[in-house]
Amino acid sequence: MRWSVQDFKNETDEALAALVCKGDRAAAEALMLRYKDTVRGIARRSAFRILAEEDDLAQEGMIALYAAIGAYDPAQGSFRNFVYTCIVRRIYSYLRFVNRRETGERAEIDPEMLPLGESPEDRLLIDESDAEFRMWLAKELSDFEFRVVTMYLDGMRYADISEATGREIKSIDNALARAKRKLQKAFRG
Repeated sequence: MRWSVQDFKNETDEALAALVCKGDRAAAEALMLRYKDTVRGIARRSAFRILAEEDDLAQEGMIALYAAIGAYDPAQGSFRNFVYTCIVRRIYSYLRFVNRRETGERAEIDPEMLPLGESPEDRLLIDESDAEFRMWLAKELSDFEFRVVTMYLDGMRYADISEATGREIKSIDNALARAKRKLQKAFRG
């Protein structure tokens, strides 16, 4: 019998992981699709805070997700927390590697710049960190750049930001590029 991803929409992550251990590729694909947005979110937030390329981080995150799906052991706790930890660690390792390659030294990435887990305590820390980060952004960026950056960080697409601000998509792209340059200069200066 051939399974489709739709057949798994009501299954728990742990049940799908158990099927993956038995060689079920459709279950692995279902988990990849289920966590794709989580990977993108972690990559987006990390990329903007660390000023790295989001697509590179997302690719590393997807590699980590794929590896985590095959390596999950129910004794390790919830599948969601395991996967989240694997993704964050892989992105953190990638950022350290890139930083070392670019600087030629063993500089470290500030772990507080990376997202935390999803416990209530971590959620509180994330909210506080986001508030501080947004206050810092407001000081460094123009009003328009700040609005565009915060909408982008909240997961809005260029088209949605364009509609919300009444500006062309090219203007949104330019504002994000200016903001990134300003932030790179501020972080390095």
